[in-house]
Amino acid sequence: MGNLYWVYLVLPFCFGLVLNTLSQENSDSDVYIVTLKQAPLSLSYQGFNNGSTSVRLNKLYKPRNDSRSHQRSSSYISRVHDSLLKKALKGEKYMKLYSYHYLINGFSVLITAQQADMLSRRQEVANVVLDFPVRTATTYTPQFLGLLKGVWPRDGGYETAGEGIVIGFIDTGIDPTHSSFADDVSDHKYPIPDHFSGICEVTRDFPSGSCNRKLVGARHFAASAITRGVFNSSQDYASPLDGDGHGTHTASVSAGNHGIPVMVAGNYFGNASGMAPRSHIAVYKALYKSFGGFAADVVAAIDQAAQDGVDIISLSITPNRRPPGIATFFNPIDMALLSAVKSGIFVVQAAGNTGPSPKSMSSFSPWIFTVGAASHDRVYSNSIVLGNNVTIPGVGLAPGTCSNEMYTLISAVHALSNETTLANDMYAGECQDPSNFDREFIQGNLLICSYSIRFVLGLSTVKQALQTAKNLSAAGVVFCMDPFVIGFQLNPTPLNMPGIIIPSTNDSKILLQYYNSSLERDGFTKKIVRFGAVASISGGLEANYSVSAPKVMYYSARGPDPEDGFLDNADIMKPNLVAPGNSIWAAWSTLGMESVEFQGESFAMMSGTSMAAPHIAGLAALIKQKFPHFSPAAIASALSTTASLYDKNGSPIMAQRAYTNPDLNQSPATPFDMGNGFVNAASALDPGLIFESTYEDYMSFLCGINGSIPIVFNHTGQNCQLYNSTVTAADLNLPSITIARLNRSQTVGRSLTNIAGNESYRVDWTAPFGVSMNVTPAHFFIAMGEKQVLNITFNAMTNDSTASFGRIGLVGNGGHNLNIPLSVIVKLY
Repeated sequence: MGNLYWVYLVLPFCFGLVLNTLSQENSDSDVYIVTLKQAPLSLSYQGFNNGSTSVRLNKLYKPRNDSRSHQRSSSYISRVHDSLLKKALKGEKYMKLYSYHYLINGFSVLITAQQADMLSRRQEVANVVLDFPVRTATTYTPQFLGLLKGVWPRDGGYETAGEGIVIGFIDTGIDPTHSSFADDVSDHKYPIPDHFSGICEVTRDFPSGSCNRKLVGARHFAASAITRGVFNSSQDYASPLDGDGHGTHTASVSAGNHGIPVMVAGNYFGNASGMAPRSHIAVYKALYKSFGGFAADVVAAIDQAAQDGVDIISLSITPNRRPPGIATFFNPIDMALLSAVKSGIFVVQAAGNTGPSPKSMSSFSPWIFTVGAASHDRVYSNSIVLGNNVTIPGVGLAPGTCSNEMYTLISAVHALSNETTLANDMYAGECQDPSNFDREFIQGNLLICSYSIRFVLGLSTVKQALQTAKNLSAAGVVFCMDPFVIGFQLNPTPLNMPGIIIPSTNDSKILLQYYNSSLERDGFTKKIVRFGAVASISGGLEANYSVSAPKVMYYSARGPDPEDGFLDNADIMKPNLVAPGNSIWAAWSTLGMESVEFQGESFAMMSGTSMAAPHIAGLAALIKQKFPHFSPAAIASALSTTASLYDKNGSPIMAQRAYTNPDLNQSPATPFDMGNGFVNAASALDPGLIFESTYEDYMSFLCGINGSIPIVFNHTGQNCQLYNSTVTAADLNLPSITIARLNRSQTVGRSLTNIAGNESYRVDWTAPFGVSMNVTPAHFFIAMGEKQVLNITFNAMTNDSTASFGRIGLVGNGGHNLNIPLSVIVKLY
């Protein structure tokens, strides 16, 4: 049984003051990430000798942690780093932030550009990279994914789902008081896994007892942010505590406890559960509300998570910009994650919320499992019925007005007090200040408020408008969209009184035209003498499950995968697949500031690829639990080849193509929208065949990139002479095939391993447009544990630069069906 360790921290605030003073004195200083040529601990333990000899690793081997030997070794390496800095910088000012020692051997340091150049000239130094910023990119989804009836019962039910697996979250921290992370919700034994050796920091914000057998580790990383003077201790908390909400949300999506009641704004929305509710959670806080995060802090978090012994790393974060250089793969975060994968850790990353444009992908490397966002079929619909029998749809998690009763509508701008005019408060129509209004006009009526760009920017809030309406005894609130707010997509928002938000500017115009046409004015003074418009609000607390789903959301980043800053296409398919990411209920930090409307709530409904990635992290935990010796590539294969191509009605999955009116701008999804498809949890636990890839395969691919040999050595300390540098991305044994440039003809191979019983397979395929293809063999028998190689030949039939798509289907007589998506971009005949 693993032990829980506590580390008491008393220095963060003083430390911040020291670093800020240093950064102000050295205005030209910046943070650099420095990598040394000597191998890190994780490679040293596995027999690597800095590239002089090749040691073939067992691809299923994952080193377990001896925390005491790690502590001794890491302390020694830290002293080596200190010695190097003293020698190289010879008494000049600098500030070392982190020593990285497990996945990479290096450090981050606050220095000038001239000092960075001095370090880069040292014989021991392999690489010096400027730090860069990063950003953050459920009650029903377990049921939608078939966990309740198909997956959990198969292996003991939700009380054991994911047990023994530790998921590491690199995010904004966690609210440890939330019931989703309690360890006493079941009488079932719940030991901490022996292979995990992480600790829990103890601070004023994160007191002793915050961790337990569910939340088994918690740390924070902010040194790079502090040196820049952007860290706000009152908002960001120098502890693992989540002051944003994002990290609490993502952790509970993956591994939150089962059956936790979701109460928001006094309304009940069902019971919540994570995908793997008995998995353990380890938190590595490296992102913050007020500024996002920085790569130096993220790399430190990844390095620590791997050393602690997590099984899965979930990153709902993406870089703020595409990494520079000859290839997007050569950046500190992706290279640290490559070492994590080498150690047997499955890595999940959000694709990014920069869709629907092509090449908007923010997760690049083949060793990272990239997840896009799709809808599920639960929606909350609200509507307002006008006195002229027109019904207008809207959003708002709100109760309705009394049934069969109509209420007078009154615009906020027509209910101003004698002391208020639009001239002295041009934003009075946004209902933010109750003192602006005459209570007699509003009491018992429906108050119309303007939803302007100020709500989008957070300068005005729905919560404050509701408080205004309550103070004035309104019967309810109607928010009309300002015509200058174009294309803004509004999530369902909790309202603690009857209300509705009309997101469409056209529908808002219809309501206001009816309202204005129903006003009666004095013929002489033109003052309003009667408010004639009436309406009733239906309410939006009841979920509707009739919509078609899933569909790829407009904001989900799209392929093709950009290989470099020139947007050349990589022979790698991204995203890997899509998962539920839209309108996801999950736990929320009561201190959470990311969504103003959910402040003070214990649950929130959020949307984004940030919500999709932890779904996959949780499902990966279930796969790892069933197949403990699966490598990261095997887990990725099981998830990918079994993904669905069809929605719940049996129609092809659709993809939204525009930010404005996305449901009116959609077409069938391609592999550049959804990768292999929409995750199928039940099938992923019984894939039949898997595609295996190793660290050596990824290194061969990197060494095959033109001009990469010195860069590979700089990042990994390994010599490309040890690897087959003729391997291209198309040759990687991935469960998909992308050919960015097909020059007449190309043949690629794929190797399959049977993890099920003996089975015969038929191979079917559909060629991409403008391409002919052949797959051999077209039929094969494969025994348990054996391998089968498929050779796939593509022939260009036309000259074309438009991407086209196809698929290979493997149909087994034992019930296993695998799908392999194909994409060919440029075709030269």
